[in-house]
Amino acid sequence: MTSRMAMQAGRQAARLFGSMAGSSLRAAGRPFAAAAAATVRSGVRPVPLAARRLAGASGWRSYATVVAAASDAAEPQPMSYPYGPAKVSLEPAKVAALGVKAGAPEEQAVDLLVLGVWEEAFESPDEKSSAIKSEELKALDAKLGGVLADIVSLHAFKGAAGSSQTMRCGVAGGPRFVTLCGMGKAEKAKVEADWGASPFTSFGACIAAAAKANKAKTAAVALVGSPLSEADAAAAAGKMAGGVVNGAYESTRFKSKQAPATTLDNVDLLFGGDAAAAAIARARALALGALLTRYLVEAPPNVCTPTHLAHAAAEIAASAPEVMQLEVLEKADCEKLGMGLYLGVAEASAEPPKFVHLTYTPKGEVKKKVAIVGKGVTFDSGGYNLKAGAGSMIEMMKFDMGGSGATLGAAKALAALQPEGVEVHFLIAACENMVDARGLRPGDILVASNGKTVEINNTDAEGRLTLADAMLFAQNQCGVEAIVDIATLTGACMIALGDGVAGMWASSDEMAAGVAAAAKTAGEKVWRMPLEESYAEQLKSSIADMKNTGGRMGGAITAALFLKDFVKTDKVQWCHIDIAGPAWRDKDGGATGFGAQLLAEWAVAQGR
Repeated sequence: MTSRMAMQAGRQAARLFGSMAGSSLRAAGRPFAAAAAATVRSGVRPVPLAARRLAGASGWRSYATVVAAASDAAEPQPMSYPYGPAKVSLEPAKVAALGVKAGAPEEQAVDLLVLGVWEEAFESPDEKSSAIKSEELKALDAKLGGVLADIVSLHAFKGAAGSSQTMRCGVAGGPRFVTLCGMGKAEKAKVEADWGASPFTSFGACIAAAAKANKAKTAAVALVGSPLSEADAAAAAGKMAGGVVNGAYESTRFKSKQAPATTLDNVDLLFGGDAAAAAIARARALALGALLTRYLVEAPPNVCTPTHLAHAAAEIAASAPEVMQLEVLEKADCEKLGMGLYLGVAEASAEPPKFVHLTYTPKGEVKKKVAIVGKGVTFDSGGYNLKAGAGSMIEMMKFDMGGSGATLGAAKALAALQPEGVEVHFLIAACENMVDARGLRPGDILVASNGKTVEINNTDAEGRLTLADAMLFAQNQCGVEAIVDIATLTGACMIALGDGVAGMWASSDEMAAGVAAAAKTAGEKVWRMPLEESYAEQLKSSIADMKNTGGRMGGAITAALFLKDFVKTDKVQWCHIDIAGPAWRDKDGGATGFGAQLLAEWAVAQGR
């Protein structure tokens, strides 16, 4: 080989290794350059000290370094972003206080009075006209100066579910604005919907929207002509409170001009009594957990790194140290545990992996130990199977940690709710899936922490690798009886179920029923999918125990079957939830917070 070729090789090596983690490695790149130039002539390829490949059954560990000069190279350091956003808050700038108050609607000296009304309260001779039929509503209208009749007639308001209209009220000592929110047909009124969000959650979102539109700081809420029992009214108050908190979501954290998403300081519900107050407190805790999920998932990947997720877990632990304990395993710790699948994915990134283990321990007797495992790939380039071209969604791949966002959201809720009887292990194998000379290649074989070997036929099927080692940790280190894993795992699930429904796979009917019940209570849509065992043939490898992907058809199912292979389903109940669709919806403002409340409800139910 000519000296010119050797010099080119040296420059290429310098560029490669000197740019891995910014300026901190530029100096370290020079020894690689010299070594490359010196060794190209002998045909020996230099291998960086950080390179890690398969090395027998013990898992993912380093080769001996081929080039002596490479031994001076530093390990990649966490990337710093001097040009990105400063430290951002994980809490909303403002959350309205929610409470219960006795009093007549017309006597509320607030900025906004919101009235929930049903279709039966109106009569509509035709599509373009409407009038008040309910005597109760007519009496209230008289006390409010006729503003309700004006709203109904001017806007042909009929009380249809999801409809709302607002008008200024001129009564002295009363509200400044009045909003009518339609609740649909009274005969069909339910606190929990059979499928999806409660109508009272939507009512809460209506309250938040009306308050924002009219810059209201104080609000009062009443149900006029309510068909609900006293117990149902209290439960409805909770759903409504959750809707108010989540409905006010609008992040300005990354804008140069920041402002609170809501002007609301206080919301009083004029119904429900003491039982409603308890329901409101519970709903607020759940909603704040979902807000944390949204904050994490919406954050750009130069903010929401594996370290950022660990910091979020630390804030949760600090909020309730009497019941929350945090352990963060560094790369060396994970190497000792043989987490070859997880570390294989993490290896190409300049960001250090963080294995987050957050534990909720109840104050009393522990009846059951469970784990919630969230996929924590904070940016997914696809690796060498690079996401490229139209429809690849690479610009959206910050949301590939949606499962870990939901996991931490559930943890935040449990820290506040502090349920009895259940010990919950929240596990996140956080890392990035990037492209680098040290990175995972198609065709590589990795070794899981249980010794199972996996042939990598697609580096863009990385999430299941990280989840597998995390679920093994849950079984071997935590001794759990049940596991729910949650992940933005497959595009195939998005194709099958769209962006509004999560796929669910379970090892038993009992496990599926429990998760489905939690989803119903949370108002989140999940659909059970089959664990078609014949599809497992697609995961067979001729040179390893298994491959990490199957064929093009049934991709969401083969992904679930891959995960199932790492769970001792004869001893441990297991459920997999694929939230690739509902974790992010542009029409809902991006990050939805999906999964946080579902997981929290499921965990609480395990202690009963």
